[in-house]
Amino acid sequence: MNYIIQRFLIFILLITACKSKPVEVRLPYYNSPDFTPLFITDKNELIKKVKHTIAPFKFTNQEGASVTNKSLKGKIHIANFIFTSCGSICPVMTEQMNRVAKAYQNDSSVVILSYSVTPWIDTPEKLKDFKSRKQIDKQNWHFLTGNKGSIYKLARQSYFAEESLGFSKDSTEFLHTEHFILVDPTGRIRGIYNGTLQLEAEQLIKDIGVLKKEL
Repeated sequence: MNYIIQRFLIFILLITACKSKPVEVRLPYYNSPDFTPLFITDKNELIKKVKHTIAPFKFTNQEGASVTNKSLKGKIHIANFIFTSCGSICPVMTEQMNRVAKAYQNDSSVVILSYSVTPWIDTPEKLKDFKSRKQIDKQNWHFLTGNKGSIYKLARQSYFAEESLGFSKDSTEFLHTEHFILVDPTGRIRGIYNGTLQLEAEQLIKDIGVLKKEL
């Protein structure tokens, strides 16, 4: 998968940096659902080549409050897609995301968005109970519900949550993905991770630190 290629390229950059004078490590940008990494440092080139950003959205969190793309202004966010009755990968993903949350427990510049893929079932009340049962303390971790079509479209067309395969799927086809997606304060995608793996969660923690240095 393409996020494996991403890891390899970043690894090569780190090895190169160790063998020569220290260089600033920067994360790639992702502009398409095939997750081809673009390593760009020039601002003008960035504006020209990376036009994809997360589309505007408005959903409701576990407290019944609205969360929008404007709420994330100036913040890094990580997105994933779960449902509270899931008995397969979702519990593992939530455990690994909680690992990330604890690493940035008191950091208000890092926000986590867990979108429900069964929003017709996952009411704010159910999401609040889910967050409580999972003993999640991070204030900036929002469990979101809302219109199914809007969530599915955002997941597939903006976050590329199912990579190229999901990009062309109908919005009514069930969404199920293990991916965590890292997004910078400008709304650009900077990383994709397998949310069922501890090693990937630990890499995400490190990459958030790299991204924070850009702020």
